[in-house]
Formats: sequence, structure tokens, C-alpha cells
Amino acid sequence: MNESKDGKTLKHPFEEHRKDFPMLKKMMHGHPLIYFDSAATAQKPQVVIDAITDFYTNNYGTVHRAIYELAVHATTEYQATRSKVQAFLNASEPGEIVFTRGTTEAINLVAHSFRRAFLKPGDEIIISTMEHHSNIVPWQLACEESGAILKIALINDKGELILDSFKELLSDKTKLVAITHMSNALGTINPIKELAKLVHESGAKIFVDGAQGAPHMPIDVQDLDVDFYAFSGHKAYGPTGIGVLYGKKELLELMPPYQGGGDMIKIVTFEKTTYNDLPLKFEAGTPMIAEVIGLGAAIDYLNTIGMGTIRTYEHELLLYATETLKSVPGVTIIGNAENKGAIISFNVEGIHPLDIGTLLDLRGIAVRTGHHCAQPVTYRYNISSTIRVSFAFYNTRAEIDHFIVMLNEVIALLR
Repeated sequence: MNESKDGKTLKHPFEEHRKDFPMLKKMMHGHPLIYFDSAATAQKPQVVIDAITDFYTNNYGTVHRAIYELAVHATTEYQATRSKVQAFLNASEPGEIVFTRGTTEAINLVAHSFRRAFLKPGDEIIISTMEHHSNIVPWQLACEESGAILKIALINDKGELILDSFKELLSDKTKLVAITHMSNALGTINPIKELAKLVHESGAKIFVDGAQGAPHMPIDVQDLDVDFYAFSGHKAYGPTGIGVLYGKKELLELMPPYQGGGDMIKIVTFEKTTYNDLPLKFEAGTPMIAEVIGLGAAIDYLNTIGMGTIRTYEHELLLYATETLKSVPGVTIIGNAENKGAIISFNVEGIHPLDIGTLLDLRGIAVRTGHHCAQPVTYRYNISSTIRVSFAFYNTRAEIDHFIVMLNEVIALLR
């Protein structure tokens, strides 16, 4: 697995870091695991696993509620992660960082609270054809509950947002645009900074689903000038069950709480409750303490590598895999945007994606098949599903070469 198809030994630029991932040493069905599903969830480095284990083993305590040493330590570590996330996204202050259970909850939080604060009948929300279901359904619910209207920005055959069509949708009725930074089904990277400028010129706000963006490229929410940005810990090499919502302070201040309970309050009487300051106003109940600490370890780990370095290498993998895959007879790649992340969705003529995915799994290769929680994308291309390979910095060209050999073998069996 350390040789390219020309037989030359290739040194993986992240070889030392690759060793940090225990799962990458695993054998599957008698074959070394090749993990090509990082768009769904990324594998975890040992430092993240160790951080969670250490917290539960040696330092477990609650946060914000006690003065004993364990609680103070847990609170310090918990808040330290908030500051790490602030720096990771270049937010203005820690209070603009809200911890959620994931991108999905972050979207639901904004959809619920933004609706209550700002939406009225006849207002409009814009999303795009390429959105994940998590960035569709919450806005449908918000529109149903408020009387607002959902508008859809179209994409072209390459999987890119049609900017002229998008501009035509913007009006004084537009209150919010919710759009993915990077499509999980197509790999398309949207021009968020340009879109944010257009949205703000129309008087609306912009929410960015960064589930695929934040783990794979540098993010500067101030430079992008987005109003909201969300991502999930588990796609960024951290634990499941933890996510991040960035929101501009002035907007979060105006939005009501998403949930009620402990920690999100200052004073509770039977007559009236006074809510806590940001970001605790949106963090009801005992939080995901171990998961937050694990996320902090993941961010530290990514920072040692550098998000720009990760982006450059993964782009090289994308280009190599794309050109190599084109050599396979019958393959059609779905989504050929000029600006893409390290995701390739494709189909093979006459063969169902599930059959290919199943036989690749028996050869130790983990790929995703289906509609990838983005059914409107499949409708756009008049297909029902695709095979998706998605890369992370721990993947190699040699793995891609082996995947192509196995793909050809599987196709020959299924013909």
C-alpha cells in the first residue's frame, strides 16, 4: 500500500500523522482497511481518544455548577475549547461560539430561534438544490410555522450554484439564505464570501452549513462575513455528539433560547425567568463535557498540521483520484465543479451502486452508497444514488491506486 501504480515507493506527506489513527491499522475481511468515507465521519487520532479517556478516568466532574476542584478543572477545560473554536473560526469572541450536538442541531437552533425573532408571513428563505437534508427540513419547518416562503437556488450540470439565478431570488422579502460551504454529495465549494456580500446588500442574513467545510480548509468567519456558521466535531476528527454554532453576537442577542432548562438561566421564579448571557443562553442542561474536551484535542491536533496544508494535500488527492477514476470504463462522475473539495460521487453504467459498495467492502474498502442525505441532488441528475469516495489527509495515492484495481475487479464480476 506504499507504492504508486508506477511501482515507485511514495512517502506519504502525513505518514507520521497517519500512524496516529488506530482504526487505520484495522483489517477488514482479511484486507487492510482503506477508509474513503470521511465526508460521513472522520477517524479519530489517538490524542482525541486519550483526551476523552483521561477526562472520564482522572478528571470527571460537571461544569459551571460547583466550586470543588474537579468541577473547576472541568469548567476550565470546557471553556478552553470554546476559545480554541473561536480562534479556529476567527470569531470575534468566545461568546459567539455555541456548543450543540452537531451541525444538525445548530441548524435547527437557528431555524427555530431566527423564526421566532425575525420571520413573519410572506418573508422568504433561500436554500440551494445541493443542500443536505439537515439544511432543508429545518427551514421547511420554519416556513410552515411562520408563513414564510422557501425559495430554491438552482445548480448547473457541473454542480455549481447558478449565480444569476441566485441573484434573481434575492429581494427585500429575503430574510435568510442558508447554504452549504461544501456539498457532501458533489464536493462543490460555494463562493461564500461573494454570496455573503450579495445577501447583505439585499438586507438579509446568511447561514452557512460548514459540516464539510470546516474539517478541510481554513475558515475565517470575519473575512467571509457570514452571520452564522456551523460544523460537527465528528467530521473534524473529534467525537460524535458535539457541534459548533458560530453566530454574530448582535443576532444571537436578539434570538430567544432554543431550549429551556438549567445553565441557560440567571434567575428563575414562577412569574418570570431571566436568561443567561451568551453563549449559555443557548446551552440548556448539562453539556457534552467529554465531547467538548475531545473536540478541543482535535482542534489542537489539526492546528499542528495546518488547515492550509491539509487543504492543499487533499486537493492533490482529489485531482489524482479524479483522473484515475476517469480511466475506468463506464464511470460517470456526478459533480465537476471548478472549485471542489475532496469528494467524488460517481456511477458505473449498468451496475447499482449498492452492489459495487458491497463488494468493495469485502475487499476492505469503505465507500458510501446511496443519496447521501441529499435527495434533491439525485433528482437534479435523474439518478437514485451514487458511489461516493471522500478523502482526508490520512489517505494516500497508493490507496487510490488499490481502490481502482479493486473497482475494476468488482465491475468485471458484476458485468
